[in-house]
Amino acid sequence: QVQLVESGGGLVQPGGSLRLSCTASGNILISSDMGWFRQAPGKQRELVATITRGGGTNYADSVKGRFTISRDNAKNTVYLQMNSLKPEDTAVYYCYMKGLTKQYSPFDYWGQGTQVTVSS
Repeated sequence: QVQLVESGGGLVQPGGSLRLSCTASGNILISSDMGWFRQAPGKQRELVATITRGGGTNYADSVKGRFTISRDNAKNTVYLQMNSLKPEDTAVYYCYMKGLTKQYSPFDYWGQGTQVTVSS
Protein backbone atom coordinates (compact mmCIF):
# COMPACT_ATOMS: atom_id res chain seq x y z
CA GLN A 1 0.00 0.00 0.00
CA VAL A 2 1.15 3.52 -0.84
CA GLN A 3 -0.09 6.68 0.84
CA LEU A 4 0.17 10.21 -0.54
CA VAL A 5 -0.25 13.08 1.90
CA GLU A 6 -0.65 16.63 0.62
CA SER A 7 -0.18 19.89 2.45
CA GLY A 8 0.12 23.61 1.81
CA GLY A 9 -3.30 24.58 0.53
CA GLY A 10 -5.29 27.50 1.87
CA LEU A 11 -6.76 30.91 1.20
CA VAL A 12 -4.63 33.52 -0.56
CA GLN A 13 -5.29 36.88 -2.16
CA PRO A 14 -4.93 37.37 -5.92
CA GLY A 15 -1.28 37.85 -6.79
CA GLY A 16 -0.16 35.83 -3.80
CA SER A 17 1.80 32.61 -3.56
CA LEU A 18 1.39 29.14 -2.10
CA ARG A 19 3.57 26.06 -2.06
CA LEU A 20 1.99 22.63 -2.12
CA SER A 21 3.79 19.49 -0.99
CA CYS A 22 2.94 15.84 -1.46
CA THR A 23 4.89 13.04 0.23
CA ALA A 24 4.48 9.38 -0.53
CA SER A 25 5.16 6.59 1.93
CA GLY A 26 4.63 2.87 2.23
CA ASN A 27 5.50 0.05 -0.13
CA ILE A 28 7.65 2.04 -2.58
CA LEU A 29 10.70 0.74 -4.37
CA ILE A 30 11.01 3.66 -6.74
CA SER A 31 8.86 6.52 -7.94
CA SER A 32 8.65 7.55 -11.57
CA ASP A 33 6.29 10.25 -12.85
CA MET A 34 4.75 12.61 -10.31
CA GLY A 35 2.41 15.51 -10.79
CA TRP A 36 -0.46 17.74 -9.87
CA PHE A 37 -4.01 17.97 -11.17
CA ARG A 38 -6.82 20.24 -10.07
CA GLN A 39 -10.59 20.23 -10.11
CA ALA A 40 -12.74 23.31 -9.78
CA PRO A 41 -16.44 23.09 -8.84
CA GLY A 42 -18.51 21.91 -11.79
CA LYS A 43 -15.45 21.22 -13.92
CA GLN A 44 -13.45 18.17 -14.89
CA ARG A 45 -10.12 17.38 -13.29
CA GLU A 46 -7.32 18.92 -15.35
CA LEU A 47 -3.57 18.55 -15.51
CA VAL A 48 -1.54 21.29 -13.87
CA ALA A 49 2.03 20.00 -14.11
CA THR A 50 4.02 16.79 -14.27
CA ILE A 51 7.63 15.88 -13.62
CA THR A 52 9.63 12.80 -14.51
CA ARG A 53 12.14 11.18 -12.21
CA GLY A 54 14.90 12.83 -14.21
CA GLY A 55 13.34 16.27 -13.82
CA GLY A 56 11.57 16.71 -17.13
CA THR A 57 8.54 18.94 -16.70
CA ASN A 58 5.26 19.66 -18.46
CA TYR A 59 2.80 22.45 -17.63
CA ALA A 60 -0.71 23.43 -18.55
CA ASP A 61 -0.70 26.59 -20.66
CA SER A 62 -2.77 28.36 -18.03
CA VAL A 63 -0.02 28.06 -15.39
CA LYS A 64 3.16 28.39 -17.44
CA GLY A 65 5.43 31.08 -16.06
CA ARG A 66 3.56 31.18 -12.75
CA PHE A 67 3.81 27.64 -11.33
CA THR A 68 6.93 25.53 -10.82
CA ILE A 69 6.92 21.80 -10.14
CA SER A 70 9.89 20.12 -8.46
CA ARG A 71 10.65 16.90 -6.63
CA ASP A 72 12.94 15.30 -4.09
CA ASN A 73 13.45 11.69 -5.09
CA ALA A 74 15.09 10.72 -1.80
CA LYS A 75 11.99 11.91 0.06
CA ASN A 76 9.42 10.73 -2.51
CA THR A 77 8.06 14.25 -2.42
CA VAL A 78 6.72 16.52 -5.14
CA TYR A 79 6.22 20.26 -4.77
CA LEU A 80 4.20 22.87 -6.60
CA GLN A 81 5.25 26.48 -6.15
CA MET A 82 2.36 28.69 -7.23
CA ASN A 83 3.01 32.40 -7.79
CA SER A 84 0.86 35.22 -9.16
CA LEU A 85 -2.24 33.31 -8.20
CA LYS A 86 -5.53 34.19 -9.87
CA PRO A 87 -9.13 33.55 -8.78
CA GLU A 88 -9.41 31.03 -11.61
CA ASP A 89 -6.72 28.93 -9.92
CA THR A 90 -9.23 28.14 -7.16
CA ALA A 91 -9.70 24.37 -7.05
CA VAL A 92 -8.94 21.21 -5.16
CA TYR A 93 -5.40 20.20 -6.05
CA TYR A 94 -4.50 16.51 -6.25
CA CYS A 95 -1.04 15.00 -6.46
CA TYR A 96 -0.32 11.68 -8.08
CA MET A 97 2.59 9.29 -8.30
CA LYS A 98 3.54 6.35 -10.46
CA GLY A 99 6.20 3.87 -9.51
CA LEU A 100 7.09 0.33 -8.48
CA THR A 101 6.41 -1.42 -5.20
CA LYS A 102 9.11 -3.43 -3.46
CA GLN A 103 7.57 -6.47 -5.14
CA TYR A 104 8.22 -4.80 -8.52
CA SER A 105 4.52 -4.22 -9.18
CA PRO A 106 3.60 -0.94 -10.86
CA PHE A 107 1.41 1.45 -8.89
CA ASP A 108 -0.50 4.63 -9.58
CA TYR A 109 -1.86 6.55 -6.59
CA TRP A 110 -3.62 9.86 -5.91
CA GLY A 111 -3.56 12.10 -2.88
CA GLN A 112 -6.69 13.11 -1.00
CA GLY A 113 -6.67 16.64 -2.37
CA THR A 114 -5.99 20.04 -0.84
CA GLN A 115 -8.14 23.13 -1.31
CA VAL A 116 -6.64 26.26 -2.83
CA THR A 117 -8.83 29.35 -2.77
CA VAL A 118 -7.75 32.61 -4.39
CA SER A 119 -9.97 35.46 -3.28
CA SER A 120 -9.80 38.98 -1.93
